[in-house]
Amino acid sequence: MKKPSVIKNYLYNTAYQVLALIAPLITTPYVSRILGATGIGIYSYAQSIATYFMLAGAVGTTIYGQREIAFARDDPKRRSEVFWQVTLLRCAGVFIFGLIYFLIFGLGTEYRSVYQVLMIEIIATAFDVSWFFMGLENFKVTVIRNTIIKLVGIIAVFLFVKSSDDVLIYTMCLTLPIFIGNISLWVSLPKYLVKVDIQPHDVLQHLKPSLILFLPQLATEVYTVLDKTMLGIFASNIDEVGYYTQASKIIKVALTLVTSLGTVMLPAMSYAFSQGKIDEIENSIKKAFHFVFMIGFAILFGICGVAKTFVPIFFGAGYDEVTVLMVAISPILIIIAMSNVIGKQYLLPTKQEKYYTISVFAGAAVNFVLNWILIVKFDAIGASIATVCAELSVLAVQAFLVRKQLNLCQCLLPAIKYFICGGIMCAAVYIIGNVLGNGIKTLLIQIVAGVIIYALGLLVTKDSMLFEGINMLMKKIRK
Repeated sequence: MKKPSVIKNYLYNTAYQVLALIAPLITTPYVSRILGATGIGIYSYAQSIATYFMLAGAVGTTIYGQREIAFARDDPKRRSEVFWQVTLLRCAGVFIFGLIYFLIFGLGTEYRSVYQVLMIEIIATAFDVSWFFMGLENFKVTVIRNTIIKLVGIIAVFLFVKSSDDVLIYTMCLTLPIFIGNISLWVSLPKYLVKVDIQPHDVLQHLKPSLILFLPQLATEVYTVLDKTMLGIFASNIDEVGYYTQASKIIKVALTLVTSLGTVMLPAMSYAFSQGKIDEIENSIKKAFHFVFMIGFAILFGICGVAKTFVPIFFGAGYDEVTVLMVAISPILIIIAMSNVIGKQYLLPTKQEKYYTISVFAGAAVNFVLNWILIVKFDAIGASIATVCAELSVLAVQAFLVRKQLNLCQCLLPAIKYFICGGIMCAAVYIIGNVLGNGIKTLLIQIVAGVIIYALGLLVTKDSMLFEGINMLMKKIRK
């Protein structure tokens, strides 16, 4: 097969990941006013429960399948075998855990009807073959098809969600597009697959290695979803889940811009490792750190600078707490970006799943303990602090485990410059907001000023990553 372009795949994957998050984000200003924090809290709490069962049903096949397809991408017969074997394993897992979910939550709980609709999303997990296309480093087909489906979902929310009692309709508007989108990807499969014979033992051979990757995925979801679950159980009211969800939603969209590189780099790095190109891997890791620092610090300090102006405009009245939560959670933009480079771009492609698993379980443990302690006392603020500490513990453990394999000091050195440039930008943007007061005009001025100040900082310091990007853009224009 033709060697894929990492840059193009990054752009495609960024577009896909941003779309997946921005679809509900587009509707957020409307939904936050219609459903209120209570309605959003109910949906988020129920969805956090369903997420555990979706993850369990996939039994670690998302990352495992992506990696195995990357290894076999030049062999049509082998990649077809891997596809059907992993898909059948995934379907079996979804059937088992989907049934358990329905019996526990779908037959007699406080939010039973919402849980029942979310069953559609669990079933959709069985038909999700995006891992196959990502393993082939073909992100285009996923982006195009899901763009159409997401747009349908956005339109549906505006058409059918009309009152605070429409939580069930809102859930359906978010869930059905996922199912339809997953099914639609199957149309593109035939040209990549050939006829193969699959036996039960062929399917089961993938269970153990996929479970090895399932453990860190499970732990990751524990400390990314558990906060909403525990807020729903221990917080003073369900509104706290709504506030936390809205703040997290903004941060997650921003995080996608920083971490999408890791998704497209995993198959590329896996392929390089299979070819014994260790020097190429090390060089890519250094560039990846440089990139996430440049983008990450800009977004982190940008969010902190405009949060006070942004929240009342975007969410409406009654969401003041979201401002503080956004600032409190924002450090994970850099922390997760760094652990993403070490974990997904280095440990997993080089088959060091053990180290990756240890780091993620450390984060899960820290998150659980701190959530248990802090949520009761501080509600959503406590969950935010626990999340940041959990992500920091993941990074710390990973850094310790690879200290003899990677020159982390050299990788981290560029961070100083971006931190200073971002800090100056944040201070200037915040002052502008205080002087001009709240309003859309103020927000636009803050954003433009922030971009100019940060860009000038990079130009003054003669940032190599910036000039490399400018040179690449100029070459494209000349062509």
